[in-house]
Amino acid sequence: MQKSLKTEFLGRPITSPLVLSAGVMGMAFSGFNISIENGAGIVTSKSLTLEPRMGHKGPVVAEFEGGLLNCMGLCNPGIVDGLTEIDQFKKCSDIPIIASVFATNTIDFLKLTSHVNKSKADFLELNLSCPNVFDEFGIPLAASLEEVHNIVKAVKQISKFPVIAKLSPNVYDIVSIAKAAESAGADALCMINTVGPGMLIDTKMVKPVLFNKFGGLSGSCIKPIALKLIYQTYSAVNIPIIGMGGVTYGEDAIEMLMAGAAVIGVGTAVHYRGIEVFNKINEEIFEFMEENGYKDLNNIPRLEKL
Repeated sequence: MQKSLKTEFLGRPITSPLVLSAGVMGMAFSGFNISIENGAGIVTSKSLTLEPRMGHKGPVVAEFEGGLLNCMGLCNPGIVDGLTEIDQFKKCSDIPIIASVFATNTIDFLKLTSHVNKSKADFLELNLSCPNVFDEFGIPLAASLEEVHNIVKAVKQISKFPVIAKLSPNVYDIVSIAKAAESAGADALCMINTVGPGMLIDTKMVKPVLFNKFGGLSGSCIKPIALKLIYQTYSAVNIPIIGMGGVTYGEDAIEMLMAGAAVIGVGTAVHYRGIEVFNKINEEIFEFMEENGYKDLNNIPRLEKL
């Protein structure tokens, strides 16, 4: 059987269903390039803000059995310099790129969208879910059905690009929030972001491991949560989902597809398996398809909806 993982996302053909998640490879166009050279089908920028952000003081990342804890604090070069890197990437690649942006109110999201409209990005992601800035911004926007609806609706009115709403798992009813984003015009959803915040303690120093004390959990430990939330949302909406959360091996990616994801985000696994993780997971998906007689990704069955 001829191997092919070609598919499409929001009308764009892609060579692999794997998406480089936001923030994993920094903001330099070289990080995007090395990701596609190693098998990613779509890449995502760091979440960009109107002004540059230094993020939190270190240590900001800690490893534990089952995953990572991080409190990066949305460090990024700002929207202007960030989009310069995206445009540089697009000069040498036709692989789709998602420009991710973060703000705390509708007006600033609209300003960010106006900047992205002038860029060579392919999609716009609204990061409504970042858990690493609670102390600064309070409850994440994605916890409010009304805020999600209002922001997405306003952005859709001016965006030149398809709009992806990135949702938080740290809410009471993610399905209602997903439906609010859909009703406001979101073209796709991205879920889930990190779970938490959580905490680790240095027992010798008797203090939190992270300087900021708390951070978001990622890695294999959150996969069961991600699968459940993606499946529930897939059962309730009619727009595609970028499914992510604990994807490390091909079998994880298959589970994401069966839960209802259209494409699959890979993030923390880069830490564990190297940047080659995209090619490794692609090959593991191929092996699964061959062993089970699936000719292409569309033949892989999805769970029956709730």
